[in-house]
Amino acid sequence: MNKSRGVVLQRLLEESCLLSPHESIDFPLLKIMLQRYYGLSGQVKRLASEKGVTLRLATASSEYLVKVSPSDEPESVTALQTAVMRYLDDTAHALPVQRIELTLDGSDSIPIDMSDGTRRILRVFRFVEGVLWEQINSSVEQLTKLGDTLGQVNSALRLFEHPAAARNIVYDIRHFHHWAGLVEYTPDPHRRLLAKRAFRLFDEVVLPSLPNLEMQVIHGDYAPNNVVVDPHSDVFVKAILDFGDTVRSAVIFDPANAVAHLVGRTQDHPWQDAFAFVAGYEQSRPINESELPLLPVAALARLTMLALIRYWKAEQAPDQREELLAEAETYWTSLERAMGVPLDDVIARFRYRADDAGT
Repeated sequence: MNKSRGVVLQRLLEESCLLSPHESIDFPLLKIMLQRYYGLSGQVKRLASEKGVTLRLATASSEYLVKVSPSDEPESVTALQTAVMRYLDDTAHALPVQRIELTLDGSDSIPIDMSDGTRRILRVFRFVEGVLWEQINSSVEQLTKLGDTLGQVNSALRLFEHPAAARNIVYDIRHFHHWAGLVEYTPDPHRRLLAKRAFRLFDEVVLPSLPNLEMQVIHGDYAPNNVVVDPHSDVFVKAILDFGDTVRSAVIFDPANAVAHLVGRTQDHPWQDAFAFVAGYEQSRPINESELPLLPVAALARLTMLALIRYWKAEQAPDQREELLAEAETYWTSLERAMGVPLDDVIARFRYRADDAGT
């Protein structure tokens, strides 16, 4: 591993709160605070979460999502996540962004002073019924709507600013070149070669352009597990969840994050779903022509990140190793299929995407 890159990666993991141990929560205390500050009581169930604590609260009449920030997450970062959701609610209310439930006195969060001297932030969100995007096989029309919704979010956030948005997080594609050290966690030589090819492409195509890319605050993780949809509705997108990776970065990386989850799902047409998604995205947020060639490379970088992080996590959480390695294998298969299409052909299709998306 390149020593300097390894040091940077370690720092990025720390700043992203991914090195925190599995955190517990005092359920009796949490229930008292929910009743005192929100007037809510009911059954709570812990949900899987990469960091912090996430619970589902079922009251007699409604359901809510309860989140407690990680112990090592700066309050300013939690405030950023809340601020961007409030901003979209205020300035683009029609957008399907998950709503924050205010306390009885109108606050959007409550600090919890823990016995170990740390302070964590309690927030409550309205639970959105529906299915996750990842749970359905989206049609071309639905993928276009998903892309259009992200385009609307990026358009709405053009003028949004927050001091904490300048933070560094490990999942931001602009830091991909620092991930090279994680390749050593991959036991399969063929997979390592795929990853190294993705790094070479990124270093050649994206890295030199980083200083000149259009920048703004982006969602950062518009992924199939963060969007609630209704397959039976013409509107389709019901709610955008989890602004935990919100950051100021290159705008092109937001659609690239989503495209990474769409490529390689079929052997015959590895990029077909991506063309439909990007066509929809550009209905609301056209991509700069000079940045378009970077989109597929950035997507391949993100897909490589998704695979590599599973191996790293498997080392950190041996009890989840089998599941994580299975997920990694899925990403490697998608990456190999996507890389089987000449990059020039992919870029050419994106250039004519608006006319024949998905065909």
